[in-house]
Amino acid sequence: MKIVADFHIHSRFSRATAHDITIKNLSQWMKKKGVNLLGTGDFTHPMWFKELKENLEPAEEGLYRLKGDNDEKNISRFILTTELSCIYSQGGKGRRIHLVVLAPSLEVVQKINIALSWQGNLQSDGRPILGLSAIELVKLLFSISSDIVIIPAHIWTPWFSLFGSMSGFDTVEECFGEWANKIFAIETGLSSDPQMNWRLSQLDNFSITSNSDSHSVPKIAREANVFNTELSYFKIIEAIKSGIPVNYSKDSSQFLYTIEFYPEEGKYHYDGHRLCNVCLSPVEAKKINNICPKCHRPLTIGVMHRVEDLADRPVDYKPSNRPPFKKLVPLLEIIAEVMNSTVAAKKVQNEFERLINIFRDEISILTDISIKDIEAESNYKLAEAIKRVRENKLVISPGFDGEYGKVKIFADDEIVTRNNSLF
Repeated sequence: MKIVADFHIHSRFSRATAHDITIKNLSQWMKKKGVNLLGTGDFTHPMWFKELKENLEPAEEGLYRLKGDNDEKNISRFILTTELSCIYSQGGKGRRIHLVVLAPSLEVVQKINIALSWQGNLQSDGRPILGLSAIELVKLLFSISSDIVIIPAHIWTPWFSLFGSMSGFDTVEECFGEWANKIFAIETGLSSDPQMNWRLSQLDNFSITSNSDSHSVPKIAREANVFNTELSYFKIIEAIKSGIPVNYSKDSSQFLYTIEFYPEEGKYHYDGHRLCNVCLSPVEAKKINNICPKCHRPLTIGVMHRVEDLADRPVDYKPSNRPPFKKLVPLLEIIAEVMNSTVAAKKVQNEFERLINIFRDEISILTDISIKDIEAESNYKLAEAIKRVRENKLVISPGFDGEYGKVKIFADDEIVTRNNSLF
C-alpha cells in the first residue's frame, strides 16, 4: 500500500512549539494532510511518554494507533520517535549534533528513557540535551536494542547537525566512528533537498529521507516520505533502506519519492546576517571572505555554501538509482496568497477545510487531483497557483541566518483572472 510517512515532529513539551499538540489533534490532522504514518516525537519526555501510553494502542507490528480509531478508509498510524541533542567536544571543537531515533515498541522506549535519564534532564525539553558524543549515544542505544534506527537530523543546519558549518563534521565516519556502518539514512532538513545531497559521493551508502520537524500540528508533512510497502515497523525500515542506491530499483523500489519544502524557503539556505539584513549566495560570500559587509563579523554560513564545500559532483548531478522528489508549497500558504491574506485568517482556514472535505486530503490536492477539477470546485487563480507549484514556477527569496525564505507564486504586479469570481 502507499504510505506517506513523517518521522520527525515535536510535542508541546519541546521548546517553541504550539500548545495544542495532542495525540488526538495529530491524528485528525494526519487525515487532513493525507499522512498514514507519523512519528510521535519526544518520546523521552516523561509527560509526553505518559500521554503516548494512555492514548495509543498497538496496531501492526511496532506501530500504534489512537485508541478507538478504526477508520479503514483513512489509516493513521504512529511510530515511536524522538530527537536527541548531543553537545560535546571532539577534535578540539565543540560539536552539536541532532539525531532522530525510531524505536520498535513502548517497552524499548522505556529502556531508552531509563538509560538516558542518567545522561541529561529529560523533563527539561522534549528534545533533551545530552552530554554524550554521537559515538557514545549510538553505542548506548544499540546496547538496548539492535532494532533501533538512528537518522542524523537536518544534516546541513549550521548550528546543530552532522555537516553543520558551526559545529559539524566533514564525513559521517568522523562523526560516528566505528558505528558509522550502523547509520543507513540521513535527513535533508528544510534547507536542502535530495539533489543537493546527491552531490556528495560519500552519501551514496545512505537513504535520503525528508521530514517536517514540525513544531505545530498544521505543519506536519510539509516534508515527508512516500513508500509502497506493508504497515509494520520492520517493513517501513526495509522501505527506507530500499532508497540506498545499491538497493534501489526504479521499477520495484518500496521508496517511491520524498515530498520537499522548497529549500530556498528554509531558514539557513543562504549565508548572511539576520540583524544586518544581509543575505548572500555562496559565491557572493566567498568574494568577501565570508565577512559581513555591514558589521564586519563572520557570516553565518548556510546550507548551500556548506554543500558547495563538501560536494564532489556538479550542481546538476542526477543519479539513476535514487528515489525522485516533489517540491510542494503547503496548501494553506497557497490559499493565503491567492486570497491576499494570512495563513491564520478565518477565510483561509475555511477554504482549506472546504477543499479537504471535497478532495479528501492536502497531499492529494497538491499532487494528484486534476487542475481542471480543482478549478471547478474553487476558481481559476487557485488552480493556476497549484499548477505553478507542480511545475516549479515560483518567485523565491532565499532564507538565511534563521530567517525563513519567501516563496511567492504570483509576481506582485501580476493579474491572474478568468471569468469566475475569486472566492
